Amino acid sequence: MGGKAMARLVAILFLAIVMTVTLIRMERTGDLPPLPGQQSQSQPEDPLREGQRRCQRLGEAAADDADCLHIWAETRDRFLGRSPSPEPSRPAVSPEAE
Repeated sequence: MGGKAMARLVAILFLAIVMTVTLIRMERTGDLPPLPGQQSQSQPEDPLREGQRRCQRLGEAAADDADCLHIWAETRDRFLGRSPSPEPSRPAVSPEAE
């Protein structure tokens, strides 16, 4: 092995060791975010989430369920960052001129 290749190998090993030690220290101090498969803390149950699960279990019948339609509208508003839309009002009927 040439000197240049040996220097690269040593540099790579050094960086790997430094990164491993850094990750271990970050994990011990709590600076790392939780891993995707692990729950860091138990989160309070969201009533909207429970309604979504109920609508999911209903399947196609949920399309005709008024509660599910309301839950989907609230979910959409929350996702889009909008405040809940007011109840739909009836359009103003203008008297026709005769």
